[in-house]
Amino acid sequence: MSTDKSAPSDLNRSIFKSSVIISSGTMLSRLLGFVRDIFLAKILGTGFRADCLYVGFKIPNLFRDLLGEGAANSAVIPVLTEYKYKQSKEEFWNFVNVFLCIAFIALSIVTIVGMIFAPFIIRIIAPGFIIEPEKFLLAISLTKTLFPYLILIGLTAYFAGVLFTFKSFISASFSPCLLNVIIILSAILSNKLPVDPVYVLAYGVLIGGVLQLLVQMPSLYRQGFKFNRVRSLDHPAAKKIGRLIVPRIFGSGVYQLNVFVDTLCASLSNVVGVGGVSALYYSNRILQLPLAIFSTALSSAILPALADLHIKEDKESFQKSLVHALKNMIFIMFPITLILIFISYPLIRLLFQRGEFNNYSSYVSSSALTFYAFGLFAFSCNKLIVSAFHSMQDTKTPVKIAVICLIVNAVLNFTLMWPFKISGIALASSIAGIVNFFLLLDKMDVKLEKIRKQIVNYLMKVCLAQLIAGAAAFIVLRFIVFKSDLFNICFTGIIVAALFLLTASLMKIEEVKTIKKLFSFLRRK
Repeated sequence: MSTDKSAPSDLNRSIFKSSVIISSGTMLSRLLGFVRDIFLAKILGTGFRADCLYVGFKIPNLFRDLLGEGAANSAVIPVLTEYKYKQSKEEFWNFVNVFLCIAFIALSIVTIVGMIFAPFIIRIIAPGFIIEPEKFLLAISLTKTLFPYLILIGLTAYFAGVLFTFKSFISASFSPCLLNVIIILSAILSNKLPVDPVYVLAYGVLIGGVLQLLVQMPSLYRQGFKFNRVRSLDHPAAKKIGRLIVPRIFGSGVYQLNVFVDTLCASLSNVVGVGGVSALYYSNRILQLPLAIFSTALSSAILPALADLHIKEDKESFQKSLVHALKNMIFIMFPITLILIFISYPLIRLLFQRGEFNNYSSYVSSSALTFYAFGLFAFSCNKLIVSAFHSMQDTKTPVKIAVICLIVNAVLNFTLMWPFKISGIALASSIAGIVNFFLLLDKMDVKLEKIRKQIVNYLMKVCLAQLIAGAAAFIVLRFIVFKSDLFNICFTGIIVAALFLLTASLMKIEEVKTIKKLFSFLRRK
């Protein structure tokens, strides 16, 4: 989707095709994830058992970002790409074995420590649970049960990092589907087994983690990987990954502190209302769908490509590819933001309102989703810019900015949750995300001249198109309302998308034409 009038470059087409593969796997996984959440909502609602399960699952996921996917994106893929480019195949695979051995040891140590200190961790991230002994003890037990998932998902992320180095995306992109399938089956069986349903779901997570890991092995073997005995863990490339991961771990830790602050505030039911943790979870699940399909997919696809360009010192192509990706991400996310704002309540109600998930649950979850949506473009673009920094093997700059945004988010959380309840926590995250975007863009402008001017000018133009389309959609939707939530959601989505594309076309925003060109090109291929 090049913003030039000429046909997209081979590099951009390659990146786009890779992102389509990742998006397809992600979309299937997310759709299965929604089916999974429908079952979970019916079984658990937004009650205390749901809060305990989501907190218990959140903790290993936090470390997963620290030591798993986050580390793979920030340090593993760039270093593997460089090593593959400069060394022989034998030396490359020897390094992969050394690295995976180190990773397994590190993940195991963190898992054991996490299980031992689970009571302390729960006290820190969900202090509101302490006043309810049953809730507090259940959260601790589930945390201990789920912590080994970190080893499984961490190794899965590292295997995916190796495959991404070879531009092999299929198995890594579709493996998360297995986790959701197993959790769905666990949910179906949960009421038929003589075990607390919440534990059946927890065991399902572990089984799904094992399958995610195993399904990537055939692809790795096809690329030439073999498990070999590691004689020494002392390897220069492993040390380089370590040096890059340390700032990334700190930066991810800062991000997780943001999550902790959100969870802490949401657990204060006397301030934000009952079910705050679960409401944030369900609203965030919906928000993550467009982020995963577009932003995560594109940032995963572009990282090895940008790492290649950085190694080859092709600064001009690097800049054009990043600008191309950012512009198209903005163009995609603005109408999605409008749609989510208009359909938040009927969407939540359609997906989740059944069983223990009542009208109140729909209200608090949809209000959080509405305010999360305001930061959607920033959340998505941040992933791309951070990937660009990581491809340059610069993991320090995003960390410094993350610290600033942690303070912004914390201050806004404690300020906004009093007047706006759970919506205030979501709004604080959106504002912090937007601040993060502009700070990252400013720092990238130092490395790539004039990128800030290009993106800000484009952002203002698309924002104007969004406002015009939003005003027109508001007028239209006031007069046409269906009794069915599904019809309302579909009709709203079509109207908003059509009005935005029409407005963008009248304003001569180039992406309207180039999207058509690219899909026409792909059909010819």
